[in-house]
Amino acid sequence: MEVHKAVLLLCLFRFTDVLEAYIKTDGAWIVKLPRSQYTVKTVEDCAVKCNIETSFTCRKLLNYHQYYINVIICCNDCIEFLFTEYLLECVNGIGTDYRGTKSKTKSGKTCQRWEEKFPHVPNITPKTHPKADLESNFCRNPEGDKGGPWCYTTDQEKRWEHCDIQDCTEDCMQCSGENYRGKISTTASGLTCQRWDSQKPHNHGYIPSVLPDKFLEENYCRNPDGEPKPWCFTTSPSIRWESCSIPRCTTVSPTIVQELTCASGEGSSYRGTIAVTVSGKTCQEWSSQSPHKHSNTPENYPCKGLDKNYCRNPDNERSPWCHTTDPETRWEYCSVPSCGDQPIPDSSTPCEECYEGDGSSYRGAMSETISGKKCQFWTSMEPHQHSKTPQNFPAADLRRNLCRNPDGDQAPWCYTTDPTVRWEYCNIERCDSKPGTQEPPTNPEPAASPSTSQETDCKVGNGATYRGPTSTTIMGVTCQAWSSMTPHPHLSFNPETHPDKGLESNQCRNPDNDVNGPWCYTTDPNKKWDYCQIPDCDGLKCGQPAVKPKRCFGRIVGGCISKAHSWPWQISLRTRGKIHFCGGTLINAHWVLTAAHCLERSESPSAYKILLGIHTERATESSKQERDVSKIIKGPAGTDIALLKLDRPALLNDKVLPACLPDKDYIVPSDTECYVTGWGETEGTGGEGFLKETGFPVIENKVCNRPSFLNGLVKEHQMCAGNIEGGTDSCEGDSGGPLVCFSQNTFVLQGVTSWGLGCAKAMKPGVYTRVSKFINWIEQSMKEN
Repeated sequence: MEVHKAVLLLCLFRFTDVLEAYIKTDGAWIVKLPRSQYTVKTVEDCAVKCNIETSFTCRKLLNYHQYYINVIICCNDCIEFLFTEYLLECVNGIGTDYRGTKSKTKSGKTCQRWEEKFPHVPNITPKTHPKADLESNFCRNPEGDKGGPWCYTTDQEKRWEHCDIQDCTEDCMQCSGENYRGKISTTASGLTCQRWDSQKPHNHGYIPSVLPDKFLEENYCRNPDGEPKPWCFTTSPSIRWESCSIPRCTTVSPTIVQELTCASGEGSSYRGTIAVTVSGKTCQEWSSQSPHKHSNTPENYPCKGLDKNYCRNPDNERSPWCHTTDPETRWEYCSVPSCGDQPIPDSSTPCEECYEGDGSSYRGAMSETISGKKCQFWTSMEPHQHSKTPQNFPAADLRRNLCRNPDGDQAPWCYTTDPTVRWEYCNIERCDSKPGTQEPPTNPEPAASPSTSQETDCKVGNGATYRGPTSTTIMGVTCQAWSSMTPHPHLSFNPETHPDKGLESNQCRNPDNDVNGPWCYTTDPNKKWDYCQIPDCDGLKCGQPAVKPKRCFGRIVGGCISKAHSWPWQISLRTRGKIHFCGGTLINAHWVLTAAHCLERSESPSAYKILLGIHTERATESSKQERDVSKIIKGPAGTDIALLKLDRPALLNDKVLPACLPDKDYIVPSDTECYVTGWGETEGTGGEGFLKETGFPVIENKVCNRPSFLNGLVKEHQMCAGNIEGGTDSCEGDSGGPLVCFSQNTFVLQGVTSWGLGCAKAMKPGVYTRVSKFINWIEQSMKEN
C-alpha cells in the first residue's frame, strides 16, 4: 500500500509521427513501479522502444487519475508523455483497446478485481492475459466479446456483466453530466474553455491535482460541483464561466441508483418520502417554481429522484434538503435518518491531535491523509468499494470521513477521494512521539564553555541556559555590562548575586526565568532594559506553532476555546484605552496584516495598540507583548486589507510567531479545511473572553456567488469559507483576523476576515480578503517602509 513518486519520461526534442499516439502530461503518484530503463538520445527513440516492448504493456507515463504501472524511463530531466488510449473514457468498436477506469456494470454492480477469487473464481486473470491490462477492477474486453468491455461482479448471484461505457463517437452525457468524460471544450455561446490547470484569465479553486476524482482534463467541459450540466471557465476575461451544450445520451439508460430510505454519506442516494425540513417547514415540489424559482428541476436532474416534494440532494450539498413552502425561507436541510454514521462532535468535544498505541481509540477530527488527500466517507462506496462501514464495525466510530483504525492497522487511516490511491495513513502523530514540553529548570545547567557558547547562538525554551554572544537588544541597542552601574544602577542581577547565570560580560541572559526570553540592561539612558531577539535552537518557523492547535470543528459563534498560544500569530488590535475591537495576523517581527475597515475610526497610528502573546481578552498573561503602531498602509482602493508597522519588533518565541504568507496568486482549492480565530462576538453562547477557533471549508467563488448565496458580491480578490448550513462563522470583533489553511505541516495565511451577512447564517458564508492576491503589494510596502 506504499505510494511512491517517480520521474517518468521522456527526452525534450522535436515531435514526429511516432509521438502522435501520445500526449504530454504532468508527474503523477503511482502505486507500483515495475519498470525498464533505457538510454536513448531522443524522445522519438524512446517512443519506438516503448512501442516494440513485449515483456509488458508499455504506457509511457501516468495520468493523475489512473493506475498506470509499466513505464520506461529514458532520462531523468524529461517531459512526460502518456499513451493516448489511457485517457479515453469511451469505447471504440467493441472496446478491446479500452483502458479507462469504469468499474460498474450496466445494472450498477461494482466490478470484482481481476486478480481476486471472491466472490467468483475467474477464468481470465492478469496472468492468463498479461497484455489485456487487467488491473484493479476496471472494465476490459480481453477476448474480443462483441458486447464490449465487461467484468466479473461483486454480486454472488451474477458472475459477470457488460459495462455501461459511452461510445467514443457519441459525445453525450448521462443524467446531469457528472460523469461526462467527452472532449467538448466550448460553451453554449461558443466561447473557448479555459484549461482547468490554468488560473488565467479566471482564478478558481477547481485544481485537477487536488480533485482527481473530477477528471478535470485539458479544457474539457466537466461538472465537478453539481450544476445541471457540464460547464467550464471561459477564455473571455469578461465571462467567468458558462454551461456547455452537450446533449443527453438516448441510447444508454441513466445510471441505476440503489434506492435508500436513509442518508449515506451526503445522501445523494436517499429516495425516502420525508418532505419536511429540520425546522418543520413543508417542502416545495421540485417541479414547482412557487414560492421559490430555482433550477433544481426533474428536467435538469433526471437521475436524482426529484419526485413530488421529497427531500433530496441533487447538487452535492452536505445532506438531503428541499426548497420550502415558506416564502421567507428559500431552502433548508431535512432530518433524514442516517445509515449508520453519527454526527460530527460538537464544539464542546475536544479534538485529539495525536493517537495512542495503534490509534484504534483515536476519536479526533482529522480527515486528511499523510500526503494531503481528502478522506472518503466510510458510508460511501465511491471512488473505492470497501467493507469498512459503520454497520460492519459499530465500535470503530466510523463517522463521516474522519480518520480511524477499524481493523487494528498500525495507525489511523482512511480511504481517499483519489481514485488512484485506495487508502493512506492519516496526518496524525503518535502521542508518545511528540517532543516533551517542560517548564524551564529551576536550577539551570552550568554556563557553557566560551568555545561552545560561541558556536551555539540560540536558546532552548525561555533561554535560561543561553550563554551565546549576542549583546544587543531587539532594537539594536548595545547591552550594559551586568557588573556596571552606568547608565542604569541596579542591584538585582550581577555576577555576585547570580554567579551561575553567565553574567560575566554584557551578553543577553535570562537570570530570572522570564517567559519571554533573554534580556539585558541597555546603554540607552532612556531605556533601562529590553529583550533580545535570540533564535530558538529548535528552529521556530512561520506557521508551525509549538503548541499544536485543536483544529476543532466548533465555532467562534457558539464557542470553541483554543488551546493557549496554539495560534501564536493572532494579535489583538485595540484602542489607546486597550479595548479589543479587531484582530490581525503577525507576518514577521515588524508587521501585522489586518482589514482596512478596522482602521476607519482614525487615520492616526497613535490611535491604536497591538497586543501579542495573549490567550485571554483581559491580557493578563506574563507572555503579553504590547506594541504601538508606527505606520498604517492601506491596500489598493476598493480592497479590505492593511499593513500595520510595529513601533518596535515583536519578540519571536513559542508564544509569538508569524504565520506564513502564501505563494503569489495561489488559489485555495474548493473544500479545503481552513481555520479562523478571534475574540469576537459569541452571541451569548459562551466562551467569551478567550481566544476561539473554528474550522470550515473553503467555498469556490463560483458557488458562493450563486443567487441563493451571496449573489455576485464576492470579488476575485476575495474568497468564501464557511458551512453552507450555517452555525459556524467568524463574527463582529473577529474582523481583520486570520483565515489560515494547513498545508505540508504549516499554517498559511490565506485570508483576512472581511465581511459577512450576519453571523453563522445558512447560505451566507464569511468573506475574506484573498492574501495571495496582495503578495507583491505586501512585499513592496514592507520594503519601502
